[in-house]
Amino acid sequence: MADGSTGGVAAAKLRSFVERIEKLENEKSELAADIREVYAEAKGNGFDTKIMRQVIKLRKMEEPDRREQDELLDLYRQALEV
Repeated sequence: MADGSTGGVAAAKLRSFVERIEKLENEKSELAADIREVYAEAKGNGFDTKIMRQVIKLRKMEEPDRREQDELLDLYRQALEV
């Protein structure tokens, strides 16, 4: 098989995909470490990182979804008298 394929799979193309994924996985690990460092810094400055994570989660949500979640939370709190 002179075309570099094995069983119909182009080896060079497959290697390229695998290497790109490996590179991105490495970058993702580095970013996760950077994020942990920022949280540690915030915690060192007296911020509650658990609340910060919740705020970040809320900021990612669309306004209608966030409003619906707030309303459901209020409803559940009232039902449980919390």
